[in-house]
Amino acid sequence: MSTTALETAAPGRTLRIGLWVAQGLIFFVFTFAGLVKLLTPIPQLAAMMPWTGEHSEAFVRIIGLIDLAGGIGILLPALTRILPRLTVLAALGCTVLQVFAIVFHVSRGEAVVTPLNLVLLALAVFVLWGRGRKAPIAPRQL
Repeated sequence: MSTTALETAAPGRTLRIGLWVAQGLIFFVFTFAGLVKLLTPIPQLAAMMPWTGEHSEAFVRIIGLIDLAGGIGILLPALTRILPRLTVLAALGCTVLQVFAIVFHVSRGEAVVTPLNLVLLALAVFVLWGRGRKAPIAPRQL
Protein backbone atom coordinates (compact mmCIF):
# COMPACT_ATOMS: atom_id res chain seq x y z
CA MET A 1 0.00 0.00 0.00
CA SER A 2 1.51 3.33 -0.99
CA THR A 3 0.76 6.80 0.29
CA THR A 4 0.84 10.01 -1.64
CA ALA A 5 2.76 13.10 -0.59
CA LEU A 6 -0.53 14.80 0.23
CA GLU A 7 -1.56 12.01 2.61
CA THR A 8 1.73 12.09 4.50
CA ALA A 9 1.76 15.89 4.72
CA ALA A 10 -1.73 16.35 6.15
CA PRO A 11 -1.90 16.04 9.95
CA GLY A 12 -4.25 13.38 11.23
CA ARG A 13 -7.47 14.10 13.05
CA THR A 14 -6.13 12.40 16.20
CA LEU A 15 -3.08 14.68 16.21
CA ARG A 16 -5.22 17.80 15.77
CA ILE A 17 -7.58 16.74 18.57
CA GLY A 18 -4.62 15.92 20.82
CA LEU A 19 -3.13 19.34 20.19
CA TRP A 20 -6.40 21.10 21.04
CA VAL A 21 -6.74 19.03 24.22
CA ALA A 22 -3.15 19.82 25.22
CA GLN A 23 -3.69 23.52 24.50
CA GLY A 24 -6.89 23.48 26.57
CA LEU A 25 -5.18 21.80 29.52
CA ILE A 26 -2.27 24.22 29.42
CA PHE A 27 -4.69 27.13 29.14
CA PHE A 28 -6.66 26.07 32.22
CA VAL A 29 -3.65 25.25 34.40
CA PHE A 30 -1.57 28.30 33.48
CA THR A 31 -4.51 30.73 33.57
CA PHE A 32 -5.67 29.41 36.95
CA ALA A 33 -2.13 29.48 38.37
CA GLY A 34 -1.58 32.99 37.04
CA LEU A 35 -4.81 34.33 38.51
CA VAL A 36 -4.07 32.70 41.87
CA LYS A 37 -0.59 34.26 41.97
CA LEU A 38 -1.96 37.64 40.92
CA LEU A 39 -5.06 37.85 43.10
CA THR A 40 -4.31 35.92 46.30
CA PRO A 41 -2.78 37.83 49.22
CA ILE A 42 0.82 36.72 49.79
CA PRO A 43 0.23 35.26 53.29
CA GLN A 44 -2.53 33.01 51.94
CA LEU A 45 -0.45 32.16 48.89
CA ALA A 46 2.55 31.27 51.07
CA ALA A 47 0.38 28.75 52.93
CA MET A 48 -0.25 26.98 49.60
CA MET A 49 3.15 27.58 47.97
CA PRO A 50 5.87 28.25 50.55
CA TRP A 51 8.29 29.76 48.01
CA THR A 52 5.93 32.70 47.46
CA GLY A 53 6.47 33.87 51.04
CA GLU A 54 10.25 33.79 50.59
CA HIS A 55 10.45 36.09 47.57
CA SER A 56 9.31 39.63 46.91
CA GLU A 57 5.69 40.24 46.11
CA ALA A 58 6.75 41.76 42.77
CA PHE A 59 8.52 38.50 41.82
CA VAL A 60 5.44 36.43 42.66
CA ARG A 61 3.11 38.76 40.74
CA ILE A 62 5.43 38.80 37.70
CA ILE A 63 5.42 34.99 37.67
CA GLY A 64 1.62 35.22 37.84
CA LEU A 65 1.58 37.51 34.79
CA ILE A 66 3.90 35.15 32.92
CA ASP A 67 1.65 32.20 33.74
CA LEU A 68 -1.43 34.13 32.63
CA ALA A 69 0.22 35.24 29.38
CA GLY A 70 1.31 31.68 28.64
CA GLY A 71 -2.17 30.32 29.28
CA ILE A 72 -3.88 32.89 27.10
CA GLY A 73 -1.19 32.75 24.42
CA ILE A 74 -1.32 28.98 24.06
CA LEU A 75 -5.01 29.05 23.10
CA LEU A 76 -6.38 32.43 22.02
CA PRO A 77 -4.30 33.05 18.86
CA ALA A 78 -5.03 29.53 17.61
CA LEU A 79 -8.76 29.79 18.37
CA THR A 80 -9.17 33.17 16.71
CA ARG A 81 -6.63 32.42 13.96
CA ILE A 82 -5.31 35.94 14.54
CA LEU A 83 -1.50 35.72 14.62
CA PRO A 84 -1.63 31.96 15.33
CA ARG A 85 2.17 31.85 15.28
CA LEU A 86 1.94 33.40 18.77
CA THR A 87 0.64 30.02 19.97
CA VAL A 88 3.98 28.48 18.99
CA LEU A 89 5.84 31.25 20.81
CA ALA A 90 3.62 30.77 23.88
CA ALA A 91 4.37 27.02 23.78
CA LEU A 92 8.09 27.85 23.68
CA GLY A 93 7.65 30.21 26.63
CA CYS A 94 5.68 27.61 28.60
CA THR A 95 8.41 25.05 27.86
CA VAL A 96 11.15 27.34 29.13
CA LEU A 97 9.08 28.31 32.17
CA GLN A 98 8.59 24.66 33.14
CA VAL A 99 12.29 23.90 32.78
CA PHE A 100 13.05 26.84 35.09
CA ALA A 101 10.31 25.75 37.51
CA ILE A 102 11.73 22.23 37.71
CA VAL A 103 15.26 23.52 38.34
CA PHE A 104 13.91 26.00 40.91
CA HIS A 105 11.95 23.38 42.85
CA VAL A 106 14.70 20.75 42.73
CA SER A 107 17.24 23.33 43.97
CA ARG A 108 14.95 24.02 46.93
CA GLY A 109 14.60 20.31 47.75
CA GLU A 110 11.01 20.29 46.47
CA ALA A 111 11.37 17.57 43.82
CA VAL A 112 8.13 16.08 45.12
CA VAL A 113 6.17 18.96 43.48
CA THR A 114 7.77 18.58 40.05
CA PRO A 115 5.52 15.87 38.50
CA LEU A 116 2.97 18.53 37.49
CA ASN A 117 5.80 20.59 35.98
CA LEU A 118 6.97 17.53 34.03
CA VAL A 119 3.46 16.93 32.66
CA LEU A 120 3.11 20.60 31.70
CA LEU A 121 6.56 20.48 30.10
CA ALA A 122 5.57 17.45 28.02
CA LEU A 123 2.31 19.12 26.95
CA ALA A 124 4.08 22.37 26.04
CA VAL A 125 6.74 20.53 24.01
CA PHE A 126 3.97 18.59 22.23
CA VAL A 127 2.17 21.84 21.32
CA LEU A 128 5.46 23.46 20.31
CA TRP A 129 6.23 20.55 17.98
CA GLY A 130 2.67 20.07 16.76
CA ARG A 131 1.73 23.67 16.07
CA GLY A 132 5.21 24.54 14.88
CA ARG A 133 5.77 21.63 12.48
CA LYS A 134 3.00 19.08 12.06
CA ALA A 135 -0.34 20.91 12.32
CA PRO A 136 0.15 24.67 12.21
CA ILE A 137 -2.90 26.90 12.34
CA ALA A 138 -3.38 29.00 9.21
CA PRO A 139 -3.92 32.71 9.84
CA ARG A 140 -7.38 34.11 9.20
CA GLN A 141 -7.79 35.64 5.77
CA LEU A 142 -9.14 39.17 6.09
